[in-house]
Amino acid sequence: MRIAFQGAPGAYSEAAGLRFKPSAEPMPCQSFEDVFEAVQDKKATHGIVPIENTIGGTIRRNYDLLLRHELPIVAEVHLPVIHNLVVLKGATLEDVKRVYSHPQALAQCERFLRSLKDVEVIANYDTAGSAKMISDGNLVDAAAIASDRSAELFGLSILQAGVQDFPDNITRFLVISREALTQRKADKTTIAFSVPNEPGALFKALSVFTLRDIDLGKLESRPIPGRPWEYLFFADLNADREDLRCARALMHLAEFAPLVRTLGSYPSWKEPEAGERGSKARNQTANLA
Repeated sequence: MRIAFQGAPGAYSEAAGLRFKPSAEPMPCQSFEDVFEAVQDKKATHGIVPIENTIGGTIRRNYDLLLRHELPIVAEVHLPVIHNLVVLKGATLEDVKRVYSHPQALAQCERFLRSLKDVEVIANYDTAGSAKMISDGNLVDAAAIASDRSAELFGLSILQAGVQDFPDNITRFLVISREALTQRKADKTTIAFSVPNEPGALFKALSVFTLRDIDLGKLESRPIPGRPWEYLFFADLNADREDLRCARALMHLAEFAPLVRTLGSYPSWKEPEAGERGSKARNQTANLA
C-alpha cells in the first residue's frame, strides 16, 4: 500500500497515514490537490488529508477537493498533535526573528506566537517542510513550528515543546481510495447536499435524519461558486449508507434536494489497544507533524 500525503517526510499527515497502515509506503506531495491526483492517476493506492482540527477547525479546501474528485472516503484517522518550536542546534530564543509553519499549525499556536517579541510569523506550505528549509538553509535566526520527528529528521533542536494553545489538540484525517470500502463494516457516512433557496429548506433536509434517529456528527456549509448566497452542505452521519434507515433517509432527501452525493461510508476511528499501540510505536509517533 502506498499512501500519498501533503508535506515533507515527518509531516503530521505522514504520521496519520502510518497510523492507518503502519506497513504502508508514504508518498510525499506538494499540495492537497497533488494527493488527490496521485490516487486518481494510480501513483498511490490511497491518500490521506486533514479535514478538521479541535483547535483550528475545518480545512475547507479538502471538502472542495472531495467533491471535485470521485474518490470515496474509506477510513478516518484521529491524530493527537504536539507542536514544538524547533531551531538549528545551538540557536537560542533570542536568535529567533522569524517563525515558519503551515497556517493551521500557526493558528493552533497563536497564543504562544503572540508571546514572542519582535518575531515575524510566516505561513509556509508545510510544518516538516519548514523544518527542512531551516536545516537546508542553515537559518540561525529562524524557527519552525513542527514535530519532534521533524527535528530528528533534519538535525534540529527543540527549543520549546508543546507550544499549541490547548493540550487536547487532535486532527481528524480522511483516507481516500479509488475503490469504495467493501470488506470492513462501516458506521459513518459523509455526504454532500444542496437545498432549494426557500424558507425551511435546511430544516426539512435535516428532518429526514431526525425522523429516523440518525445522528449528525458534523454539518459544514460551503458557498456554491457562481451562485451567490447559495450553499452546499457537508454532513457526517453516524450510520452506514447500506443501513436501511440511512438508505431511506438519503432517498427521502433526494426527493427535494437538487444535489445529494455520498462521499463515502467508513468505520469511525477507534483508538488502538494498548498492546497494539506499543507495537506501532516504532513506526509512528503522535508527535509527528
